[in-house]
Amino acid sequence: MQQHKSQKIGIVGGGIIGLSTGWLLARRGADVTLFERNEVGKSATHVAAGMLAPHAEVGFEELDLMKLGQRSLSLYPEFLEKLKEDAGEVPVFDQCGTMMAGVDRDDTEILRRLYDFREKLGLRVEMMPGSQAREREPLLSPATTSAIWLPDDAQIDNRKLVQSLKTAFVNCGGTILEQTEVQRVTMNEHRVTGVDTGHNHGYFNLVVLAAGCWTGELEGIPDDMLPPVRPVKGQILTLQQTGEFDLTTIIRTPRVYLVPKEDGTLRVGATSEEQGFNVEPTAGGMKELLDDGWEIVPSIYDLPVEEFTAGLRPASLDHAPVIGASALEGLYFATGHYRDGILYAPVTSFGLTQEILEGKVSEDLNAYRPSRFHKNRKS
Repeated sequence: MQQHKSQKIGIVGGGIIGLSTGWLLARRGADVTLFERNEVGKSATHVAAGMLAPHAEVGFEELDLMKLGQRSLSLYPEFLEKLKEDAGEVPVFDQCGTMMAGVDRDDTEILRRLYDFREKLGLRVEMMPGSQAREREPLLSPATTSAIWLPDDAQIDNRKLVQSLKTAFVNCGGTILEQTEVQRVTMNEHRVTGVDTGHNHGYFNLVVLAAGCWTGELEGIPDDMLPPVRPVKGQILTLQQTGEFDLTTIIRTPRVYLVPKEDGTLRVGATSEEQGFNVEPTAGGMKELLDDGWEIVPSIYDLPVEEFTAGLRPASLDHAPVIGASALEGLYFATGHYRDGILYAPVTSFGLTQEILEGKVSEDLNAYRPSRFHKNRKS
């Protein structure tokens, strides 16, 4: 394995993207220090549902993002194999598929359009009546009118994945500084020199900004070089599955998703709110999720509530990730992953590690470079 001990790299942000990139860089021999304002994996990564579902997620104008998601999904087995070597234990890569279901005529019309679109894309997809959907998943409501089955989607326990990444990163020689907020990126003319926490200064050859929606809050970077990334609040409910409740696949409707996890919990999510940096869970958010979840899987009514929390998705101006070298020498971005940070972790971290250590830009990531926003601003 090629070693890069001369590279001293600082990573700002300890979510799934920062941890994945830091681990792979340390694995290659780089001297990596990761700064996290709270605890690693406790922000957007913690409140994610862990869906690896590019085929269910794809919108009518998101073909490139679907391909990025498909590529990252295909990289997950290799990603987890390497992670197991360094961490010892990894979560299950659950190729459970996604069932998109509806409960009335309007839902059926929506599902028909979604089915036609996916069929034209050549995806493996099946449209079925409600009775057939209930045979496949008995916990679905008797009111289910129709469903789409997408067998190639998967999921993973994102919280367990974070713990494995943290262990692997440290085992590979990485340093994690939690409860350490980076306030400023320092530079000398057009070259990044490190980061400042207000109490200490860290000198680095390279700095990777994986700070999610807080990226734009960092000082020291010219405003016209910062990618436009904003917070989008999402509230998510975690229920404890009982012995009689055994959901086996991801269930989605036009309003909600339900994702059973390997630890016996069920994630029900998620709201999407333009609330700035507000992360307070609300009674209205919980009611919305429970109502929509109960509509498609009524038996959630009796499940104990384990957790109700909120987080901030990092959404870029075009809702696509921002990955790669900036216009400032030594500064890299890995942010803007919006709803799909867990899905995009392998393609982002493999590609960015290659770019940093070998100077090769991944073809997978070429369309998501920070420069696309610089060009827009000049025009």
